Amino acid sequence: MTQHSAETQHSAERRLNGPQTSGREYTDLSSAEFAVTTELNVTVPLRDGVELLADVHRPAAPGRYPVLVAVSLYPRQIQTSGIPLPIVEAGQSDFFVPRGYVHVIVNERGTAGSGGQWSIFDEQQRQDLYDVVEWAGTRDWSSGHVGMIGISFYAMAQMAAATAAPPHLKAIFPVGLSSDLYDLVRPGGLMNKTFIGGWSVAMAVAATRSEQLLRGPLLEAARTLFRNPRVHAKTATMNGEAALGVLQGAMRGSYPSEPWDEIWQNLALGRPFRDDWWQERSLMSRLGTINVPVHLGCDWDNAPVHLPSTFDTWAGFQRLTEDERPPVRMTLLGPGGLNWPWESLHTEALAWFDHWLKGRDTGIMEGPPIRYVLPGAGDDQWHTADRWPPTEAVLTPFTLQADGALVRNGRTEGSRSYLAHAETAARPSRAAHRPDLPDVLSWTTPPLVAELDFAGNIELRLDASITDCDTSWIVALEAVDEDGGSTFITPGWLRASLREADEERSSPGRPVFACTTPAAVPPGETVHYRIPLCPNARRLPAGHRLRLTVGSSDAGGGVPKALGMEHQPAGGVSVNTVHAGSTLWLPVLARG
Repeated sequence: MTQHSAETQHSAERRLNGPQTSGREYTDLSSAEFAVTTELNVTVPLRDGVELLADVHRPAAPGRYPVLVAVSLYPRQIQTSGIPLPIVEAGQSDFFVPRGYVHVIVNERGTAGSGGQWSIFDEQQRQDLYDVVEWAGTRDWSSGHVGMIGISFYAMAQMAAATAAPPHLKAIFPVGLSSDLYDLVRPGGLMNKTFIGGWSVAMAVAATRSEQLLRGPLLEAARTLFRNPRVHAKTATMNGEAALGVLQGAMRGSYPSEPWDEIWQNLALGRPFRDDWWQERSLMSRLGTINVPVHLGCDWDNAPVHLPSTFDTWAGFQRLTEDERPPVRMTLLGPGGLNWPWESLHTEALAWFDHWLKGRDTGIMEGPPIRYVLPGAGDDQWHTADRWPPTEAVLTPFTLQADGALVRNGRTEGSRSYLAHAETAARPSRAAHRPDLPDVLSWTTPPLVAELDFAGNIELRLDASITDCDTSWIVALEAVDEDGGSTFITPGWLRASLREADEERSSPGRPVFACTTPAAVPPGETVHYRIPLCPNARRLPAGHRLRLTVGSSDAGGGVPKALGMEHQPAGGVSVNTVHAGSTLWLPVLARG
């Protein structure tokens, strides 16, 4: 089915939410000059005879154009709706198509009407993505130059496709990606139960809704509402989940048990440790097969989901030889820089694809490869780096003292203890009192005497003993202002029994873990842990303080949590003792 649209410059020039560039002015960008035509439910054949369904948005004028492919299990039918849901992530067709691109939005097998049965980030998906890219590169409206676009799930699909190396793929723009499914679902070995609980249900429900519903009057009414410029402007700072009520009726309902229940069981229940199932779904060992330019990106708020993998992927590329490594860029946005529906960084993406797919000299490859916002330094402050961590970042130890102070080169005598999982401790029924131990421990710096900048990898090196054989180490770093108000900066997690670091892949401030078999912690013995916090950046003014909190639960009143996300703790009731001399290693930026 074909739909023609009269929307040209007026639609293409509508104001998009979110930051649009990495702080630079680009040159020779494609201008909006084409009307749009849309073909719905186009079949895309795969090598095994299964047919996927795609919506193809392209310039109405005859010709051959570069193609931007977005592939996901999320319904293609709502990707142009403007609804601020965390599954509307394929990019804005009415921005790219008038500027001379074909935007192809494809549903993976077994989702939103596509044939076959869905599987999650496995070899079958990589073969399918290869076939989709090659199909897009050989249509009569295609120039043969294919890029891929979209955030989150779409970004993960881009990376998977690039590892399959389809010949027509020329560049990708994976913002907000996770290159390792285990690290996404179980960071540090602790399941992100808030994320996986919501995501697994949202995947199943959204992917199995009918065509009649997804293109029906309720969705059309939502599209009309959120395309209103005033309503659209109000969604600029909304979290994607904030608009779930709009589709509450539409997205309520059951879903078939296959394959969704099995996938959820693999993610959440049956595979707590790395095994071959998880390894098939990791792209980290496949980065050397990627031969197209890669533009990574994320925002600093995304620490509990995609931000850690953005840095791990960057580091993985840097471990390749210069001959093996494709051109890689990375943009790190300030808090709230990614939005739903995804509209941020569209001008940046245009400069990227104009360069790699159209051969225009936009300036996107000029200057250092990393550009980042330093929160607290002002809205217009962009910083650059040739490497990560930045060269001027000096890992500086802050001692966790026994008196609760967090100071440079502090005292190393003494210890502090807390009761892990105190809420589950068995207590006698009569007149017994809980041990006089807190549920978490915090260390705070004195008020800063001068402004402090940091950017890079952050690590907690913990010397601790526990009375159980396993425990959860959950860490939060916060900024505290002069009035005592706190701002969350970044988290960290580690299951104690998975503490063995992969030294070949680890770097200062960023230990990497790939344990397949847990190792029990000797009860009562002091053990050294390297706990990575998600890399971050910040400027703290004089008079503010840093606060580090350590515990074993981020539920209820436990360790402060990022974006409200809680993790499934490991181990039983335990007295956990942190010894003074443990250190927080912070990447302090040296001032010139």
